[in-house]
Amino acid sequence: MNVDHPVVMGVLNVTPDSFSDGGKYTDEEFAVAHGLDLRNAGADIVDIGGESTRPGAERVDAPTEIARVVPVIKELAAAGVLISIDTTRAAVAEAALEAGAAVINDVSGGLADPAMTRVAAEAGCPLILMHWRGHSRHMNELATYTDVVAEVRDELLQRVDEALAAGVAPGQIILDPGLGFAKKAEHNWALSAHLDVLIGLGYPVLFAASRKTYLGRLLAGPDGTPRPVEEREAATLATSLLAVAAGAWGVRVHDVRSTADALAVWRATGAPRLRTAS
Repeated sequence: MNVDHPVVMGVLNVTPDSFSDGGKYTDEEFAVAHGLDLRNAGADIVDIGGESTRPGAERVDAPTEIARVVPVIKELAAAGVLISIDTTRAAVAEAALEAGAAVINDVSGGLADPAMTRVAAEAGCPLILMHWRGHSRHMNELATYTDVVAEVRDELLQRVDEALAAGVAPGQIILDPGLGFAKKAEHNWALSAHLDVLIGLGYPVLFAASRKTYLGRLLAGPDGTPRPVEEREAATLATSLLAVAAGAWGVRVHDVRSTADALAVWRATGAPRLRTAS
């Protein structure tokens, strides 16, 4: 995707059990309205997901996932909204593309369904490859690293090689470090501090920290209770701005308006770049 500014991807979960907004947009009318609100607030892309990937989440079958996302995609695409489909299943991605989605956002990086890279190659669409080690139910058990930055880099490069071998054009690949997916808080912070290592691979990098658990734990109260999900926006905004200043291609967030506003200030002050930690 050729853009001259950091991309803002707005989150739209049409699921009953997502960690932040599960159940809010299961009604098609409400989901479409929220998607339009996200676009109007400044989202370049609206990322629609029909299966929760929060830690411990149970899987749903492909027909259920398709039934949740396709009607919303059709309505929003008809209204001119640029849509990415957040899925690990090739069949869901195909149905979403047919309905009007333009980007595939695979949080498994193609590992969950080997057909995903073929679908992206045949469609000629952008493919977001996230670092992933296993499904939500078991991913916390897989958060073991000796050097998280190097290991995430190398594992993402393996996903890139698979995508290229399947025919995905290099210019269509976007990488995501997968904050919170098979990662503890210290892993997320290390990846954030050394984001330049991933950016240095030469592919656009999407940064997605919005409202995640490690932010809630950072902001825990005196009794150790994590900050509630709905009170993590300032921390989300800080991480997003730091990522963009480090060179991230885009950020995936729930609160689009505040992010767009902050990026407008960043651009107005000359789009300053962050000194890298590496």
